[in-house]
Amino acid sequence: MSTTTPVITEDTARHVLWHYGRPGGMQPGSYTERLMEAIDAADMVNAEKLRGAYPELVSAMLAAKNDLDGIDCLQQIADAA
Repeated sequence: MSTTTPVITEDTARHVLWHYGRPGGMQPGSYTERLMEAIDAADMVNAEKLRGAYPELVSAMLAAKNDLDGIDCLQQIADAA
């Protein structure tokens, strides 16, 4: 198992911000939108399973949901473009 944190791209940051209704967000396509709903609804066991296929998106979603500065960090990434 890899312990490295995936790099979160500007697009992923914007999509996650949109999901949580935060400034700087951008609506993704319908597949990504539904995937984010699944990640948001998942318990930690299932979120980790999804991380295997979508490491960047799961990392960004969990940061936004659980980290005190998660939204701020995503906004900084989104503004970097």
